Amino acid sequence: MGGRIWARTDCSFHGEGIGSCQTGGCGGLLVCKGNGQPPNTLGEFTLGQDQTNDFFDISLLDGFNVPMELLPVLVRGRSGCGKGLRCAANITSQCPGDLKAPGGCNNACTVFKQDIYCLNGSTISSPTNYSKFFKRMCPDAYSYPDDGSTRTFNCPSGTNYQVVFCPLINHTLSPTTQSPQINQALTPTAESGFIFFTILFLVSFFIRKRRTQWQHGMEQEEEFGELQGTPMRFTFQQLKAATEQFKDKLGEGGFGSVFKGQFADERIAVKRLDRSGQGKTEFSAEVQTIGSIHHINLVRLIGFCAEKSHRLLVYEYMPKGSLDRWIYCRHDNDAPPLHWSTRCKIITHIAKGLTYLHEECTKRIAHLDVKPHNILLDDNFNAKLSDFGLCKLIDRDMSQVVTRMRGTPGYLAPEWLTSQITEKADVYSFGIVVMEIMSGRKNLDTSRSEESIHLITLLEEKVKSDRLVDLIDNNSTDMQAHKQDVIQMIMLAMWCLQIDCKRRPKMSEVVKVLEGAMNIDINIDHNFVVNSANFGSAGNVRSSAPPLASDVSGPR
Repeated sequence: MGGRIWARTDCSFHGEGIGSCQTGGCGGLLVCKGNGQPPNTLGEFTLGQDQTNDFFDISLLDGFNVPMELLPVLVRGRSGCGKGLRCAANITSQCPGDLKAPGGCNNACTVFKQDIYCLNGSTISSPTNYSKFFKRMCPDAYSYPDDGSTRTFNCPSGTNYQVVFCPLINHTLSPTTQSPQINQALTPTAESGFIFFTILFLVSFFIRKRRTQWQHGMEQEEEFGELQGTPMRFTFQQLKAATEQFKDKLGEGGFGSVFKGQFADERIAVKRLDRSGQGKTEFSAEVQTIGSIHHINLVRLIGFCAEKSHRLLVYEYMPKGSLDRWIYCRHDNDAPPLHWSTRCKIITHIAKGLTYLHEECTKRIAHLDVKPHNILLDDNFNAKLSDFGLCKLIDRDMSQVVTRMRGTPGYLAPEWLTSQITEKADVYSFGIVVMEIMSGRKNLDTSRSEESIHLITLLEEKVKSDRLVDLIDNNSTDMQAHKQDVIQMIMLAMWCLQIDCKRRPKMSEVVKVLEGAMNIDINIDHNFVVNSANFGSAGNVRSSAPPLASDVSGPR
């Protein structure tokens, strides 16, 4: 059995060739005889052709529409089959106007009919570099007709498969209320009439009460039902089973706890918000924001659960945990110091993730809680931004957004004192994180001597005495061997730590500096600590000190 499938939901098929799809073309059949109209993202497969292996792949046909995953389902008693092909990035919502097509993005090579960077080429002779974007966002796929390469994935013959399309169409069914049937014969007597109307009144009363309770219970559940592009929706029982009754806790914070789990063949991290209702706004912000955007340096939100009082978020699992575990040298941290090249890679990945949020989305997104605890690492120390519960959307035509103070003490930009916030608040927090990575210590460390508690105060003293070298992590011989490079990175951090937010770079400029395409601004103010002289009437307040009477989150 072989064939191809495209934009539909809830597909699965078994090794013996039996399968179906709930929605989409082909009348619900699994295998389509004809080809859909491009642009298409296709899943192609052949089952048990030689009685040894099953083959499948993901292909792009003249563009890109709905991203998919083609996953082998492990069968007991068989040797494991590695993770299936993935096309997890949804670029449909970001498709340029010239390439827009129903449900997707057309191939720029087809639309513009010129030698731009096509899916299998390396020639760039046009600024319209959209096809390269398709390829980068869906690296596991190959294209027709431009790419002759073969990335066929195979599993043992008879393996079962599941096809997941994202964003999924929400199939959550609203429960219906059924009225009890009254099958009582009417009699002409007043007594029978009274009994009938009494029963009718009671039935109506209980139905109304039940409906009110149901509506109240469903209000929050349906909060996300009408959203476009929301991720997969899980039931609480599914996540309870996936985490083995929430057995393996990965971490705990102000809004709840994170647990390790397994769904199908994918490891997941499940964040369970506490039942007190704290963080409901943050939960909504995260589902609506990160659920509709996709970037290699943003943690992938696989799905969520909003069932009665239960609020859970399901992320991809990041094996090496959060960045704070790897950069702070302290007695309770046995992780080896990171090499200079690894620290550079992590900083570059953070910068690229923030650039995407600030400059490449339809609306600017300010993360507002950039800190090592919210930067996750995979097995190869690739970094991804996480925890978008405090993010703020900023319209492109707005210069700033006024919001209540939010974030974490030690990473808050000085402008929080005025509540006139732009995405430049993230640039400041990024500068703090870079300084922590370079020095191997926290920005606020009360275990140190009084004059060394605030890293940014220390930075101001060291730069004025021309002793930046004193800030380099002395627990790493590799960092000491790259002193000049580290000092250049510290200077980049200082550019980001300017008290006047207008003097800070955009994150895209930071990326250019990191990639060697741009120089650091040499006109840097070396005053980093806020006081009445350099920040209006803010008073003698340190920019890195905890704010008062604020809406600040705890560590998460």
